[in-house]
Amino acid sequence: MSLMCQQNSYLKELNTHVKSCKAASSYVSNDGKLIKIQCFEVILEDTILFPEGGGQPDDRGTINDIPVLRVLRVGENAVHFIQSEIQENAKVFVKLDWPRRFDHMQQHTAQHLITAIIDQTFGYQTTSWSLGTDIVSIELNTHSLSSDQMVEIETKVNECIRNNIAVLTTLYKDKDDPELTKSRCLGLPNDHVGPVRMVAIEGIDNALCCGTHASNLTHVQAIKLLETEKGKKNKVNLKFIAGQRLLQFVGQSYQRERTLTAILKGPQDKQCELADKAIRGWKALQKTCNLQLREIATLEATLFKQSAHKETIFIHHRKDGDNDYMSVLVAALGNENLPKLITVGDDKEGGMFVFAGPDHLVQDLGKQICDVFEGKGAPSKSMFRGKTSKLANRKKAEKLIREYLKLE
Repeated sequence: MSLMCQQNSYLKELNTHVKSCKAASSYVSNDGKLIKIQCFEVILEDTILFPEGGGQPDDRGTINDIPVLRVLRVGENAVHFIQSEIQENAKVFVKLDWPRRFDHMQQHTAQHLITAIIDQTFGYQTTSWSLGTDIVSIELNTHSLSSDQMVEIETKVNECIRNNIAVLTTLYKDKDDPELTKSRCLGLPNDHVGPVRMVAIEGIDNALCCGTHASNLTHVQAIKLLETEKGKKNKVNLKFIAGQRLLQFVGQSYQRERTLTAILKGPQDKQCELADKAIRGWKALQKTCNLQLREIATLEATLFKQSAHKETIFIHHRKDGDNDYMSVLVAALGNENLPKLITVGDDKEGGMFVFAGPDHLVQDLGKQICDVFEGKGAPSKSMFRGKTSKLANRKKAEKLIREYLKLE
């Protein structure tokens, strides 16, 4: 396979023709979730839209201004998924989403460089990689990578970028060509047909790869190694970012630091210490508030029991209450035969409720009260607990209980 996107990764527009277009269905990503859509599979005579492969995601763009939702490789063809039909043999204009493509080129070329430098310096091989949307991950065949090793790797790869080293691609018609034995390769796909493509970073690395790459390491701009984490099967995952993604990361980090400086009211070099102090203070205050809420719940139960004109049902709401508050209040009231409806939370933002009392009452009314609150919940141990976004319906729920008990 050798598409125009692989011959010239910098080409942003292309005039070509439609080889075939047929109705199909496919899964596409929508806010991180895969949804099934009805669409058309379009194969062009050639394309500048890269089909996903080799660890690199597919490109986005348009065909005659129709958005391309997905591009897959099937044998030697790139299959474009769109939601409008195009006639076979029709001339079409293909336009590439260049910012997305250039980001993929920067990260992919950076991955090749990092992989080569680690292999040459420490003998650790890359077993897989993931480009991701924010941070790139390389899986290395080693159980650890020290801080000193990461500094050495980062220094060497950025020195290579400054040295203005070319990145070249070569096509080999025969996959058994002896030149290919000199390249690094994780293996060709089982359905691979056509020429074999090698990407070379001059004097540093030769690798079989179908992806799109920068033509010179200077186009990668810079690489920052971030951290390592434990991987599968005693391997380690190395995290990094490069190019425009790195610039964006630095900008966002700086803005966060400025915001935290204002919130924590202290210099940037003290932010971790100040944040830790603030969190410990918040946890201590939360513990105190929880204790006070329990005491208030117990007091509410005592006041109810001592009331001269005691109600035959207990209806109670507390805006700043929580689950523990309701549980303590139910327990402090005792009297399993007393119907109890307790709600906590804000009328606008929603909250929680518990309905307790005799088993038959909870069984008959629990679900109905949950429906009045337009909430979700379930019975448990002589009570019905639930969450609701309609706490303002408390009076309706109370009326339902009173009518059932014939108190109205």
